[in-house]
Amino acid sequence: MRLVVVSGRSGSGKSTALNVLEDVGFTCIDNLPASLLPGLFQKAINAKSQHWLEKIAVGIDVRNLGEDLDQLPKILAELKYSGINYEVLFLDARNSVIIQRFSETRRKHPLTNDRVDIHEAIELETTLLDPIASIADRRIDTSTMTLHQLRDVIKQQIAPHSRDDMAVMFESFAFKRGVPVNADFVFDVRCLPNPHWKQELRPFTGNDQPVIEFLESQPEVIDMTNDIKQFLSRWTPSFLANNRSYLTIAVGCTGGQHRSVYISSVLARHFSSTMPNVQVRHRELA
Repeated sequence: MRLVVVSGRSGSGKSTALNVLEDVGFTCIDNLPASLLPGLFQKAINAKSQHWLEKIAVGIDVRNLGEDLDQLPKILAELKYSGINYEVLFLDARNSVIIQRFSETRRKHPLTNDRVDIHEAIELETTLLDPIASIADRRIDTSTMTLHQLRDVIKQQIAPHSRDDMAVMFESFAFKRGVPVNADFVFDVRCLPNPHWKQELRPFTGNDQPVIEFLESQPEVIDMTNDIKQFLSRWTPSFLANNRSYLTIAVGCTGGQHRSVYISSVLARHFSSTMPNVQVRHRELA
């Protein structure tokens, strides 16, 4: 069991950190009262299914009750004694940067009210979070980081072996029914020989052997499939390096039954040998 406590001052990037951890397989809970941590793990241990307990990230910040924050070190020590490994990640930034971020997003600091302005709220928050900051295993100053840089740092420090977990979806479709709105790449294969015009092939799809044999006998089909493989092999790593969690490659033909289905399936099998999370979906067949 692994627990990551994500904390820090408001505006330092805690939400981004939790989103990254969720993308790499953590069960994430934001703004959980610290006093509920023992009960959470006890309930999970008693449950029949514990797979979601393997990696948990919990956001704990100044929205907690003051007494809960004070008790957090003791609570974590008890969890460790019961066999739960934990680490505390504390994010922070310079006061001027935090003020600028709240100004740009026009969000309200959780401690501001009609008597406490943003400067006083930041100083008060620093004091209230001191029990967590003092036991932090990792501290990250996000003052000069972009969103993408922070995502990189979180992955490198908390989940260094998750960089190849981008989900790649190959989706076949019919142009006459519209291009999938979530597609990152769209390949049009309507120029290829169409099995539809072979009366004996119409009842089949691109996953059936008669259609596969017909398409694989066409040099144009082989050439286009290889060109798409080369293109994706060249550019997919750039999406992965940019911290993309999902990539959708859509392949379309006229009816979404033969050519696009065949090529999507071939691409999925090809990239499954080098990527850990490859899926294929045939929209019109579904």
